[in-house]
Amino acid sequence: MQDHRWLYYALLAAACAASINVFGKIGMQGLDSDLSTAVRSIVQAVFVVLFATAIGSWSKLPDLHARPLAILMVILCGIAGGLSWIFAFRALKLADVSQIAPIDKLSMPLGILLAVLILHERPSWINWTGILLIAVGAYLATWPRPKAGGDSNSLQVLSGTSDTKNPIQHSP
Repeated sequence: MQDHRWLYYALLAAACAASINVFGKIGMQGLDSDLSTAVRSIVQAVFVVLFATAIGSWSKLPDLHARPLAILMVILCGIAGGLSWIFAFRALKLADVSQIAPIDKLSMPLGILLAVLILHERPSWINWTGILLIAVGAYLATWPRPKAGGDSNSLQVLSGTSDTKNPIQHSP
């Protein structure tokens, strides 16, 4: 029987990651984005240390100590993660989550490209199609939205009305 736990963990990771930008945007209103990132990182570090303690992971510490390349990669991973959040929180101070999140998710196709180049992974053509669709979707999701009250109303174009009143609004 095949182990599908990876899929459940990946879905839970996606659900948790989806909330990060929203919580961050709300939480750092009126605060410095770098300070917010630092506090977030401390909370995350404490949480992960407590989690590792609860499940007994510290007993495996000698395994990491015996592998200097692994230590270097874990350190680089931590630095990359920290930089990612510094830049993400700075972006969230300047734009909407609906603009930042799609660009942030370009990490998926970029990560796969790195996996191909460095780890020699070989996605199939259908995988490449999905990767391309994600990149195109990120581009389309960040297109400018019509301004409220502007003369360009996408609903009017779709409905065929040329009246300046919103076609969905009904007069009493």
